[in-house]
Amino acid sequence: MNIRTISTKPFTDQKPGTSGLRKAVTVFQEPHYLENFVQSIFDSLEGYEGKTLVLGGDGRYYNRQAIQIILKMAAANGFGRVLVGRGGIMSTPAASCVIRKNQAFGGIILSASHNPGGPEGDFGIKYNVTNGGPAPEKVTEAIYARSQVIDAYKILEAPDLDLDDLGKFQLGSLAVEVIDSVEPYMQLMESLFDFDRIGELLSSAKFGMCMDSLHAVTGPYAHAILEQRLGAPAGTVLNGLPLEDFGGGHPDPNLVYAHDLVEILYGEKAPDFGAASDGDGDRNMILGRKFFVTPSDSLAVLTANAHLVPGYRQGLAGVARSMPTSGAVDRVAAKAGIDCYETPTGWKFFGNLLDAGKATLCGEESFGTGSNHVREKDGLWAILFWLNILAVRGESVEQILQSHWQSYGRNFYSRHDYEEVDAAPAKELMERLRKEAPDLKGKQFGNYQVEYSDDFSYTDPIDGSVSQKQGLRVGFSDGSRIVFRLSGTGTKGATLRVYLESYESDASKHNQDTQAALAPLIAIADEIAQIRTSTGREKPTVIT
Repeated sequence: MNIRTISTKPFTDQKPGTSGLRKAVTVFQEPHYLENFVQSIFDSLEGYEGKTLVLGGDGRYYNRQAIQIILKMAAANGFGRVLVGRGGIMSTPAASCVIRKNQAFGGIILSASHNPGGPEGDFGIKYNVTNGGPAPEKVTEAIYARSQVIDAYKILEAPDLDLDDLGKFQLGSLAVEVIDSVEPYMQLMESLFDFDRIGELLSSAKFGMCMDSLHAVTGPYAHAILEQRLGAPAGTVLNGLPLEDFGGGHPDPNLVYAHDLVEILYGEKAPDFGAASDGDGDRNMILGRKFFVTPSDSLAVLTANAHLVPGYRQGLAGVARSMPTSGAVDRVAAKAGIDCYETPTGWKFFGNLLDAGKATLCGEESFGTGSNHVREKDGLWAILFWLNILAVRGESVEQILQSHWQSYGRNFYSRHDYEEVDAAPAKELMERLRKEAPDLKGKQFGNYQVEYSDDFSYTDPIDGSVSQKQGLRVGFSDGSRIVFRLSGTGTKGATLRVYLESYESDASKHNQDTQAALAPLIAIADEIAQIRTSTGREKPTVIT
């Protein structure tokens, strides 16, 4: 087994986004492309010689080939041990769990999250640091800087390893251990939730549940925990076998792409509870019988009911949400007398708050919720949290939300996504908004007067780092607001996201249709940003 040093040239497009580097599979298959980025990760790190690396992915197309390459590069670069998921499979939250449990130096996660898979789909790679969380900006910036000057990478000449069975192997001086990542993750869940109460609920003839894993990574975890450990009936987990192309579907747990689950929960014989997760297992969607829970409301409900869950009965240090997420959790935090932090989009911004003990629960409107148990958002954790609440309260999902709105008022909230629009006009739209933002204050749009208009900037309260240009905010005097952002998770064109929020304290108005309640703001958003004119789209691709 010889270590080879391969000459290479930089690729100009290897700048990580909010969740690592995501490109089409065909881009990653270009000669040296994956190797360049992996070597750039290793070259930007210090002190990893002989240390442990965690490696796994969501099982999408090219996952297995990429893992074999990374193993040989880790061996050539001096890592001491790699823990790799059986079959190359490891959910993102489970990877964070394994990193923390084994005090690993870091981890490499292969996923493009909720993006489509298959030979014509997307692939992704990101580096997680010692705390189990996504690399902070200073690390990703160092990786990108290295990728722009790289001239060689190191790789071990060796045959591929059999990753389908548990076991230990030697790859040069590197010890490789193929592990079952479900077991440590399940043990962590057992330490947080009342499995006895949840088990009673799931095995009751009076309660029905449906979990759609969308042929993505959570299938093995959901089968093991919900059906085998907690006693839910066989068939509770749908689409539980991970497939390289996610069965031809789009592994994004929202009302559009998780259509099979939505049809079941809105059908004539709907179960009491429905849930879905995404490609790599870090997102979640929660449904009741003919009832959708927005991710913003979900975070608020979990915060308000955390005292019912064993792992959080001691109280919450604080909560954190991304800026575009609705202010529903802010009201819960204020009533509870705990701090609520507003961060940019991207889970990495929660890491410092969690490590410093400033926050316990975190959430983003993009179907991501989590806590200090790991340093990633965690779809199955959120589903178990909801099941624990349902088991204790003995009420339906809708009843819990109605009661919550009675206590805190309702934040009507929606996100309109314009996917795969031409990048140039989308960027021009945002630049125009940045220029016009200072002049919007005081302007009247129908019954709405602009109270503030700015480009969100965040100063990390722990390390003082500053993140600018995180989204255009237009806030109105009645507390309503509109936010405009370009997403950093797509690989084709640009995704323009428009977030709309309006608060209603009058309980008699809580049951009106969300889009109807937000109709005036939807019209104002188009007037301010000229969305239809700029994008050529008459309506959003996805509304959640």
